[in-house]
Amino acid sequence: MEKEPLELNTVIRTFASEAEAHVAQAVLDANGIDSNLIRDDANGMMPWLQWLHPIRLVVCEADSGTAVELLDTPPGPALAP
Repeated sequence: MEKEPLELNTVIRTFASEAEAHVAQAVLDANGIDSNLIRDDANGMMPWLQWLHPIRLVVCEADSGTAVELLDTPPGPALAP
């Protein structure tokens, strides 16, 4: 019996920069939270549309609290070489 895929339907952040959106998504991915980026910029061909229609980071509703907490937590101290 296959697991039903999670419905990623809760917007937790919006971004005007694709780079910032990917960094936030990487943080969630590193902590085992599935997410998706929704963008309305003609598939990247018109990036200026991101100012009018920000990139949305979405997660499933059950993970939204943990995801917001992860993104709001400042990074820990850097490791010394």
